[in-house]
Amino acid sequence: MRRVKEQLGVPDLRGLDGSGITIGVLDTGIGPHPDLSDRLIRFQDFVGKRALMYDDNGHGTHVCGILCGSGKVSQGKYVGMAPGARLVVGKVLDDKGDGSTESMLNGLDWILRIREQCRIRILNISVGIGTLEEAVKERRLRAMIEAVWDSGILVVCAAGNKGPRPGTISAVGGSNKAVTVGCHDGSFAVDSPGRCETYSGRGTEGAAFRKPDLVAPGTDIVSCNIHYYRLHGKYRNAYVAKSGTSMATPIVSGAAALALQSFPWMTNEECRQKLQYTATDLHLPWNQQGWGMVNVSRLLQE
Repeated sequence: MRRVKEQLGVPDLRGLDGSGITIGVLDTGIGPHPDLSDRLIRFQDFVGKRALMYDDNGHGTHVCGILCGSGKVSQGKYVGMAPGARLVVGKVLDDKGDGSTESMLNGLDWILRIREQCRIRILNISVGIGTLEEAVKERRLRAMIEAVWDSGILVVCAAGNKGPRPGTISAVGGSNKAVTVGCHDGSFAVDSPGRCETYSGRGTEGAAFRKPDLVAPGTDIVSCNIHYYRLHGKYRNAYVAKSGTSMATPIVSGAAALALQSFPWMTNEECRQKLQYTATDLHLPWNQQGWGMVNVSRLLQE
């Protein structure tokens, strides 16, 4: 995460850590990682219907660590983007990372119902649902995502990992009422054939609006590992590197949390525009980079 923060110009300012911002996460859940202690204020399971927090896959815990991990186990090396933010987590994916449209719809409805009580400002959806075979389900999904946006929540969705062909943006991220995040690592891993921009979902050429909206780093992002253990009083295997637009998305959500803390009067639409207009142009096609790479330094300027 240090590499990512340096690359995106995240300032090291005391007190600027996302405090006061609640981020909703719909994913595989969240596990009891030491870096995430006291982050969670609400959990709901739409898959196994369990009452207590858990993550039987690890994807959601990794995403939450990118968002607001404290870096406790790493002594500050792997601190999340907004370590002062709080989390509301809905489990909509199973142990294999699969989920139904109904689970996602139920999760979105839950976010709407508790948004005022939990003061949710951002919803992170690092779920790359491809084109749905049933058009009715896709319309219902987009309508619910747009309802969440219309409630005032900044919805941040993954572009998906089905690229690089045009028109491969995930069904979740296809709505204009969402900030859709693609993957690009800039100068990092330029010689790696597996770098994230080679498979990041791309928008349709000549579309009415740019998709993805932004790109962010997503290759070998180190964050919380649900499969950690303790040996001789020390944590082992506490972090793991993962790649994809799922990792790029919470980087943007975390940056947005810093912006909303700095400018608490901003609406979700104003925050989206600030994210877009302050991005760094990578001089790539619009359907690959959108407005460009998120630039946190410029984002936080008056």
